[in-house]
Amino acid sequence: MTAQNEGTRAPGAPRLGNATGLSCRECGKTTGLGPYYACDDCFGPLEVSYDFPRLTREAIEAGPRSIWRYAPLLPVPHDIASRPTTEPGYTKLIRADGLAAELGMRRLWIKDDSGNPTHSFKDRVVAVALAAATELGFKVLACPSTGNLANAVAAAAAQAGIRSVVMVPANLEEQKIIATAVYGGMLVTVDGTYDDVNRLASELAGEHEDWAFVNVNVRPYYAEGSKTLGFEIAEQLGWRLPGQIVVPIASGAQLVKIDKGFTELAALGLVEETPWRVFGAQATGCAPVAEAFAKGWDVVRPVKPSTIAKSLAIGNPADGPYVLDVVRRTGGVVADVSDDEVLDSIKLLARTQGIFGETAGGVTLGVLRKLLAAGQLDPDAETVIINSGDGLKTLDAIEPAVTVPTAIKPSLEAFQAAFEGVAV
Repeated sequence: MTAQNEGTRAPGAPRLGNATGLSCRECGKTTGLGPYYACDDCFGPLEVSYDFPRLTREAIEAGPRSIWRYAPLLPVPHDIASRPTTEPGYTKLIRADGLAAELGMRRLWIKDDSGNPTHSFKDRVVAVALAAATELGFKVLACPSTGNLANAVAAAAAQAGIRSVVMVPANLEEQKIIATAVYGGMLVTVDGTYDDVNRLASELAGEHEDWAFVNVNVRPYYAEGSKTLGFEIAEQLGWRLPGQIVVPIASGAQLVKIDKGFTELAALGLVEETPWRVFGAQATGCAPVAEAFAKGWDVVRPVKPSTIAKSLAIGNPADGPYVLDVVRRTGGVVADVSDDEVLDSIKLLARTQGIFGETAGGVTLGVLRKLLAAGQLDPDAETVIINSGDGLKTLDAIEPAVTVPTAIKPSLEAFQAAFEGVAV
């Protein structure tokens, strides 16, 4: 910690690295670091402010092969890399030449976050939230979730040796429910939508002062974890920014924070400040941000989700208005695709790149294809798409779209008959 940061931190305040306070995204009012998520004056959402030190590419590259290589840019204690965490991040950025050729694109990359500890990008945000929550004195890690977050919270709490409480809609994919239950924390299934679960979590956060609901009462810290996607993409591209990026939208925080990550890297002189365009992807059965973008609205009207892309099924996305701001400022688009297009895109990604993405990945690739066809996305610009989770988490969704052959007799004749009936 620099002397300058010691001077900006109030006595007795949490030690969260170079974070200096929280500021309102609406009115700009600032407050100290603490378990706060809404402005006292206007009730706008809060985000973390920093006093960043001078940082070099070489210093980052010498760091851990996890998100903690960017610890100076996150609201976490300086010794975070030595603490027990799931060590998420530093996932592969895959040059997708096969998919690019299929789509008629010049250069396409896939940021494949299925390689995280619980196989989704949520490990990033939970690791940051847990670091902040323990520093703030919370004893239980909790969340409302559409599945991936539940996996990440249960695993991170188990690793840290603290209790977890996670709540999910009862109609969630069975694979995600099982993958949460295995960690041994408290799992609650709720008869309702994610928005119903989220409301319940907000009520519980007021009742249990020592419970950190990662995406409720410590949300400002949690959301900062998504910046690491932007940091990694830039570093893995050789310290440059892509011309275009397509990001799935659930709450919208991932898209907003990737843009913030690019902005911070440019401000720190770690990358050249070249223009980038941000595109948002939603499923048609839950597309409130896409609707607002298409109609020129500045607010997002809540909807009741009905889509196979359950990890994106948030009908009232908290960061929806800020997604609109980012996309419009950068010259991007928010679009949506049908469930059939999602399934077709999952299979296309698997066939061309050998990557089995979950339904959110199908949404993202589906929107990329739709925007290319409409001439709204430049096929010659260097483009990155996010695959935020593993297809093994959404087997129920893809099962009707694939054919599993019937068994054959263990003979050459039977194999030959089967082989002649299949185009290879």
